[in-house]
Amino acid sequence: MTTTERRFGRTELTPELQQALRRAMRLEWTTIGVLAVTVALVALVMGSSQAMKAAWIEDMLSFVPPVAFLVAVRIINRPPTHNRPYGNHRAMGVGHLVASVALLVMGSYLIVDSAIGLVTAEHPPIGTFHLFGHTVWQGWFMIVIMILSIPGPVILGRMKIKIAEQLHDKVLYADADMNKADWQTGVATAVGVAGVGLGLWWFDAAAALFVGVSILRDGVTNVGTAITDLADARARTIEGNDEHPLIRQAEEHAQTFDWVESAGARIRDEGHVFHTEMFIVPAAGRELTTAMIDELRASLADVDWKLEDVVVSPVRELPAEVHGGEPQDKQSEGGRNSE
Repeated sequence: MTTTERRFGRTELTPELQQALRRAMRLEWTTIGVLAVTVALVALVMGSSQAMKAAWIEDMLSFVPPVAFLVAVRIINRPPTHNRPYGNHRAMGVGHLVASVALLVMGSYLIVDSAIGLVTAEHPPIGTFHLFGHTVWQGWFMIVIMILSIPGPVILGRMKIKIAEQLHDKVLYADADMNKADWQTGVATAVGVAGVGLGLWWFDAAAALFVGVSILRDGVTNVGTAITDLADARARTIEGNDEHPLIRQAEEHAQTFDWVESAGARIRDEGHVFHTEMFIVPAAGRELTTAMIDELRASLADVDWKLEDVVVSPVRELPAEVHGGEPQDKQSEGGRNSE
């Protein structure tokens, strides 16, 4: 593909990545189906148990990330327009924020509600069912349903993590986090209900409190990452802990051109892709042409599919923001001192 054929704001996925995206969409539809069944079953047996109510709310919240992902996928590949010259990749960031805020709010609510139950020493009544002429404790149904709800999130979450890393998709990554919370909720709720059956009334509220803390922790982490990305922070890995290695990789690639003395990148996360600005200090005595700049821009876009909307800017000196105020390396330091 020539440089003139390149389009800003539209991700050109490789066949392998297109297949990964389709697999992610199938996983999200499967997740919605599993959740629909789980929510219906939990609603049938939850009674007055705080732990079961927390599990039901958590399952309802679990719909948010897959729905946000499926909606964002339909939006991100719309072509850029005059009013949206950067394209629509930020739909992923918005979806990530929506899912994260839902986790944060509901985690806070569950913690407060469960704490009140503990302080007021509320004893949750768990009734009985009449089944085939026998009276059966309702708690057994609760425990069985919670145990049956564990394998689905475990399997789906593991599969999503791998695809999320492949696509650099933080909504999918947040959903995998939610799946982890789902199976932990199942275990905690089953234990809480069993505790009530053994006469330990506080087990129910304690299990609900555990669920709330788990949801809140995921919410705080994901809200922080989502806000950081939307605020145009330097691109980071999907976990949000480290600077993304593509930044350094792009800079090193630019410095392989003999007419580039030093290079520094300003890269921000747009969702699946990165908006990339490459600042270059030309080698002494070299005159730049638009053809040279276009060649560098095209080659940078070919380094990795995530390097989208590449802009190359010749400068006399690298901006301090691209290397933290310190010389990027001896080569760039020497280039500036020689001017």
